[in-house]
Amino acid sequence: MEREFEMMNTDSNGSGSVQRPNEPSELATLLVIDDEPNLVFSIRETLSSPNLNVISAFTGRDGIEQVRQRRPNAVLLDVRLPDQSGLDVYDRIRQIDPRLPVVIMTAFAKTDTAIEAMSRGAYEYLTKPVDFRKLKSVVTKALELSRLSRISPTLPNEAVDEPSAEKIVGHSPEMQEVYKKIGRIAPQESTVLILGESGTGKELVARAIYQHSNRRQMPYLAINCAALPATILESELFGHERGAFTGAEQRRIGKFEQVNGGTIFLDEIGDMSPATQAMALRLLQEQQFERVGGNDTITTDVRIIAATNRDLGKDVAEGRFRQDLYYRLNGFTIQLPPLRDRPDDIPGLAEHFVKVFNRELNKNIRTIAPTTMEILERHQWPGNVREFQSAIRYALVHASGSVLFPECLPDTCLVANQPSVRYPMDIHPVIAEMNSSVVAGEPEFAFIKLMEYVRNVLHEGRQDLYRNVIHEVDRHMFHEVMKYFHGNQLQAAERLGISRMTLRSKLRALGMIPDRSQN
Repeated sequence: MEREFEMMNTDSNGSGSVQRPNEPSELATLLVIDDEPNLVFSIRETLSSPNLNVISAFTGRDGIEQVRQRRPNAVLLDVRLPDQSGLDVYDRIRQIDPRLPVVIMTAFAKTDTAIEAMSRGAYEYLTKPVDFRKLKSVVTKALELSRLSRISPTLPNEAVDEPSAEKIVGHSPEMQEVYKKIGRIAPQESTVLILGESGTGKELVARAIYQHSNRRQMPYLAINCAALPATILESELFGHERGAFTGAEQRRIGKFEQVNGGTIFLDEIGDMSPATQAMALRLLQEQQFERVGGNDTITTDVRIIAATNRDLGKDVAEGRFRQDLYYRLNGFTIQLPPLRDRPDDIPGLAEHFVKVFNRELNKNIRTIAPTTMEILERHQWPGNVREFQSAIRYALVHASGSVLFPECLPDTCLVANQPSVRYPMDIHPVIAEMNSSVVAGEPEFAFIKLMEYVRNVLHEGRQDLYRNVIHEVDRHMFHEVMKYFHGNQLQAAERLGISRMTLRSKLRALGMIPDRSQN
């Protein structure tokens, strides 16, 4: 049965739409507040792109007004301005928008002013002369942080004007339970532990909790604990004092101090080292910590949302994770089901991502062929929704026309999902007669019989008409073409007007060549 999609209006930008900076129509804005015209010019020339608009202000007063009027996505702020202190400007900016990432620029590498700005919540600081390679990296991360803190992952009962990869999709009983838990815990101040395999959407759920919380106007930050070595992770989270370890030439303010009043998402918390676990436990218990190598107690107010794909109970039993930290985290848990356990959600996910990538890739896919949907529903999806999303995007990149056929899917889907239903020659008496006509060299009569078959199946109310007919036509066409070219796939693909890879996928699906996984 065909599944029809409405085409996306790529010009729609109504209220409530979800935007992604990587699309040409989504122009992010960077505000540079600095009184050095040459530096401002260099930054604009280096960073301006079709996706990023760089604007400037030469005084603190003008910079504050531009923040209020233009609502930039990130700010580069010099600490020394002609009319007022950069710290005063920063405080005013934070009053206007606490979530706005502000990168401090200073001509003094060890200035206390920059460190003070970081302790107040500034995103990062850079020293002059500016290293433009580092500048690009810092600005890119700041813009992504701005995007994550402002775009709310929408739940199924929330109306949106445009499709977005940020939407949590699924109406299965398992996902309904997830939505209920998000609604219950979001307004609370409790720590939340999100469990689930890789690719199930743990970060989307974390941001949904944040966006529906009472802290949604305050900063949000995500840290992947598995992506950083233990010493760097400790410094990143808690900061360090000068001389705390080799290379610690000055004090660093950690994220728990920077995001005071906001929310921190600790992804893959099960990969935290024992030492970092001990520091995190104290933070959870007392909202206090010391910087690495320091003695001063820092008090902060952050909400922690943690996630892991590990079995923490097993890790506790085997001594890899602190039991007391586990109990602290385990007060409220959300278990995300793997995609293979909610197959009823696959059609909805497919339709959703087709709409998303139609818009992103400027495609016009309106129908998912039944055989394609059958393959999607039967695949086990070890990478869960992340793998599913990638597969649909791959399929749209390789698709032409308005129908998504099986040969557009990645080989990982096709190899593992050969059709379980075979269509014999005598699937229907009329089809059998049609087959005989083809063999006898009477194509016109075969076409008449094909139309008669279609009418009969319609009158009988039988399902899978599209799949049966397409399969029969494909089977006879490919058989005749391969016979004509004596099995030469290259010549057959050229005459058919398709790629050799597509031809081989078709032949495997029709059972005309062996499955590669069996070779």
